[in-house]
Amino acid sequence: MVYLSRIYTRTGDRGETGLGDGQRVPKDDLRVAAYGEVDELNAILGLVLAYVPEFAEAALLRSIQHDLFDVGADLCVPQTAEEQEGRRLRITANQIERLEQAIDRLNAGLSPLRSFVLPGGKPAAAWLHLARTVCRRAERTVVALQRQLTSKPHTVLNPHLIAYLNRLSDLLFVLARVANDQGRGDVLWEPGKNRQADASSSST
Repeated sequence: MVYLSRIYTRTGDRGETGLGDGQRVPKDDLRVAAYGEVDELNAILGLVLAYVPEFAEAALLRSIQHDLFDVGADLCVPQTAEEQEGRRLRITANQIERLEQAIDRLNAGLSPLRSFVLPGGKPAAAWLHLARTVCRRAERTVVALQRQLTSKPHTVLNPHLIAYLNRLSDLLFVLARVANDQGRGDVLWEPGKNRQADASSSST
């Protein structure tokens, strides 16, 4: 159970914050940046649910929001090489498998793509495309954190974290297509669409 008795503490006024194990680190530490980006992603999913409450996969999005708090908790508490399994809240393979099952279920109803999809379409699709890009950014930050931790032999990173974010970005792409009338409302990229127009305008 999480109990919050105060909203401000003044402990971060000098540019530091506390991790879940009590360590004080700069607010631009890669670990803090990673769970901050996960928080940003969660907020975007909240916008989808607020603006499009009738979205058919609203329950799935809500479950992902809970998962993302698990991701944040996992990142917030550094994992030691000696940590006993189950001692801390960590992302698990089961949570990744659930995303894969959702991808397979939803993608089965979509037509194969002939090109890349432009972000946009219906409001829910646009928000989900934004969520996808933030998810990719969070994944890149977690990868950078993992690389940084290779120089700290006693601290490890849960390998399921990167896999979860990777699979989630795929699911968000599929969900964006679902929100665009099962992909029928997708706007496809036309490579080089404006090159001829640009050449004509520059010659006048």
